Order: sequence, then structure tokens, then C-alpha cells
Amino acid sequence: MNFDLDLSWVELYHCSGFEKKIHNMNTAQLEKAKLEINQHGFLDVELDTTLDLFAEIERLKKEKNAIILAHYYQEPDIQDVADYIGDSLGLAQKAEKTKADMIVFAGVHFMAETAKILNPSKKVVIPDLKAGCSLSDSCPPALFKKFKEQHPDHVVVSYINCSAGIKALSDVIVTSSNAKFIVESFPKEQKIIFAPDKNLGGYINRTTGRDMLLWNGACMVHEIFSLEKITRLKVRHPSAKLIAHPECEEPILRIADFIGSTTGLLKFTQTDTSQEYIVATETGILHQMMKASPQKTFIPAPPNNACACNNCPHMKRNTLEKIYLCMEYELPEILMDEQLRQAAKKPIDRMLELSAKAGL
Repeated sequence: MNFDLDLSWVELYHCSGFEKKIHNMNTAQLEKAKLEINQHGFLDVELDTTLDLFAEIERLKKEKNAIILAHYYQEPDIQDVADYIGDSLGLAQKAEKTKADMIVFAGVHFMAETAKILNPSKKVVIPDLKAGCSLSDSCPPALFKKFKEQHPDHVVVSYINCSAGIKALSDVIVTSSNAKFIVESFPKEQKIIFAPDKNLGGYINRTTGRDMLLWNGACMVHEIFSLEKITRLKVRHPSAKLIAHPECEEPILRIADFIGSTTGLLKFTQTDTSQEYIVATETGILHQMMKASPQKTFIPAPPNNACACNNCPHMKRNTLEKIYLCMEYELPEILMDEQLRQAAKKPIDRMLELSAKAGL
């Protein structure tokens, strides 16, 4: 194939012919904002402070037959206006099945890319082009391609938290919800490269007895948790259960009472009898946990320094104002080279097929 694996959709935004005005903003200001969209990541314009963003977003949904898909790690206000909230597997499944004309993806870039891969004829917009992912960035396609070529007898299983370029180099995509099942679907003698998350790959190796070759990538949020501080927190809250995402490092997972995907963690807190939980994943999920179980207590697992590093800075780039702007002006839009899209779609389709068979 001759497509460019390093092709960046970030540079492929589309300026449509919209000439609507945003409250007191003239055409010149709008055109300037469009020209600077790659610099800022979004339409950097002032909004009328009296604007009811919740009402306006609902209006735009109806007018444009738009759907808002939001990851659990988004701000509470964004979760509350979303039509669907989920983890990577659920969002991919929803994106594949939607009848909407426009998908507004409140998440990070690889998630919006996945929606476009599955829906080439639909308009996919993202609130902020610079909402990236440290895990995805840790696995550049050009370097991974060379790594793959050094191990021609291996199949490539890639975590969905990766770029379209990595997906195009993969045999099947997985999420934290289905990774164990999909890895075990391969014969035991089959050699596997797992990318890009070494922590999730290590967890799957330990739980399946496999010896997958791991790419050395990681999520900045899930590597920041402090074992020492969590241990002290458990002493102060002896009845609290530690629940952790498998992207966390092994020492955290060893002491966890439950390990699961973001959706798995949420469901566990809804059915488990404990009344108190220490949550080792991005703090955005706490909003849904507290809504589902208001009588229970949820404590964010502390990071290993004084910063709020268990908040993903990429996820938190999205705001309600940016949601409104990207819906009103349909910018920034995700576009993709068709050869790259088709190559990236094959391993995603395989994941969706396997997940459906397993009832996931």
C-alpha cells in the first residue's frame, strides 16, 4: 500500500461555506478564526455570555440530525448533553450504528478518527483538534512499522487508543473490555505483538499466560497513581475497595480489589455491596458513578505528586463552548485519506465481529 501512515487528520480540517454569524461576530472575525483553527485547535471566537448553551446544543442536534458521543472522561456538563456516554468499545459500536448525519465526538482524536473510519459518508467533528492522547503519541506509525517488520511471524493486536496509522498496521483492534477475549481467540502457539500499551499488554499476559511482545507505550494518567499514597488511603478507609483500570501499572493492579474497563468499573460499583471505593482511573468517570449510586462514596486515587494529574489534560480540553461552536460551524471536521481509512477499518471490523459473537 502506498498511503502515508503519518498522514495527520489534524491538518485536514474542512472550512465549509457557512456564513452564519455567532452573536455579534462579523464575517471577518469568523474567517480569521477558521484560518487559525490548526493553531488553536478550535474556532477561537467570543460567545455571547447570555447564550444558553444547553438549549442551543439541543437545537443544533435537531436541526442538523447530530449525535453527541462522549467518553466517560469528559467534563460533567458535556456528559449531561451527550446522547451516548461510554468507553472506547461502546463508542465504536455506537458510531458504527448511528443514523445521524453528523457525529460530534467529545473525546480525543483517535476516537473521532475511529468514528470517521466507520462512517466515511458522515460528517465527524471534534470540539478541539489538540485533544490528543499520550498513549497514542507514544507509538509513531513509522517506528512501529519497522518494529513489526522485525517480527514477521507475529500478528499485531493493537489497543484502540492508537492512531489510524497504527490501526492500518494491525490485524485486530481491542479495547480494555474485550482484549483478554480476543487475545485468547488466537491459538496459543501464535506469536503476538501487542501495542501500544505495555501495562494493558502486561496485564493480559499475566491473566492469559501468554508471552506477547509488548510495545513500550503508556498512558500518562494511568501511570501517575502513587502506590504509597493509595496504601495510606486504604488504611484511612479500610472498608473501601480499590478498583483500577488495566492501563495502571502492575503494582497498583496487584493490590486492586477489582480490575476492569471504564464501563466495567462503573457496572461493578452499581452491583457490588461495598459503599466506598478508591477509583484508579481518570476522574471523569466519577460523575456517572455518583449519578448511578448517590448513596456510595467514590474517592479518586491520588497521583504521585501534588498536581491533579489523574485528570487527563487532553480530555479536559473539550468544553461546552467548544461543543456548541463545532456543531454550529461544523468545524473542526475529521477527514482522512481513503486508502488509510480502508486499511484501518479492517482490524476494527474484526474486533466488532468478535465482540458481537462474544456478546460484549
